[in-house]
Amino acid sequence: MSDVSLMVNGKRVSGAAEDRTLLVHFLRENLGLTGTHVGCDTSQCGACVVHVDGKAVKSCTMLAIQASGSTIVTIEGLANGADLHPVQAAFKEHHGLQCGFCTPGMIMTATDMINRHPEGLDEATVRAELEGNICRCTGYHNIVKAILAASKTMSKGKKKAA
Repeated sequence: MSDVSLMVNGKRVSGAAEDRTLLVHFLRENLGLTGTHVGCDTSQCGACVVHVDGKAVKSCTMLAIQASGSTIVTIEGLANGADLHPVQAAFKEHHGLQCGFCTPGMIMTATDMINRHPEGLDEATVRAELEGNICRCTGYHNIVKAILAASKTMSKGKKKAA
């Protein structure tokens, strides 16, 4: 067993975990953050995406001990209290979900994508960058629409702040 110490959604947390414990299982089982889903355990689907030190990471590909000392943001930490993050609001407004299983990973991937492209996104870029996320219910049309809308909203916000 190893001690794992993280900053998760703005709170310092720690716990013991077997050395083979994946970050996704540590978040779900040790911390009760079940918004991060386990879809495939093979890094194919993207349902487990979280932000590690500001970058999107499939948490089924990282050991909890590897993340020790890092800052983690999960879907539970994205909103500001009752105020949805712009990507969450866009998914709601543009019906970017169906069953919702892939939605947390899609939203975390989209947030990272938008942060890496502050100038804005186009449809081809969004579709290319979503290749690591699988939705079994939709044709991705509304997911792409939601990400483009959030990108536009977040780009405007950055221009106002500048």
